[in-house]
Amino acid sequence: MGDMLNCFICRLRGIGNIDKFIILQVICNLTYLIRMIHSFQAKIYPTGINWAVDVSEEITSQLQKQKGYIKIKGQINGFDFTQTLMPVKNAPYRLFVNLIMMKGGKTALGEVAEFAIEQDDVEEDKRYPMPDVLLKALQENNLQEAFDSLTASRKKDILKYLFYIKTEETLLRNIDKLIVQLKDKPKNARIP
Repeated sequence: MGDMLNCFICRLRGIGNIDKFIILQVICNLTYLIRMIHSFQAKIYPTGINWAVDVSEEITSQLQKQKGYIKIKGQINGFDFTQTLMPVKNAPYRLFVNLIMMKGGKTALGEVAEFAIEQDDVEEDKRYPMPDVLLKALQENNLQEAFDSLTASRKKDILKYLFYIKTEETLLRNIDKLIVQLKDKPKNARIP
């Protein structure tokens, strides 16, 4: 795909600016269409203590798998969610429907709901950016390397926790706790 795009761009060099603008608009529209949104209806059923729907092979075969799982974002009856499709042995992928999704989608167990899903390409660490206050505190205490040496899941947990803090006072208090833990050099630094 990249080689085709480079070849296409090379051919654009001889075309006027207005024509290039129109062609680039067409490319943007095609790119949007390529990012397929898959719509389907499914009945929500119980599986153990959870609720779920099955997602057809026709849809999941067009999505990229990471270690067998498929990260998606979508809507249930117009309510936005982010979820992971779970593989099931000798069965279609399963989309677990939690209570938040059920309430937001105004649906219930046993009802048929309208789903629209697409591949979620956002990297996990991009969802929870490092607060500037934390970065400054790490640099002032020469602990950036200590923070970077934490496992990816530990860093994600810390950043996710800090991301949802509402007040500056609470944020600073939790960052101070983290700094103290990093100074003591534990491998399992965490907050709260």
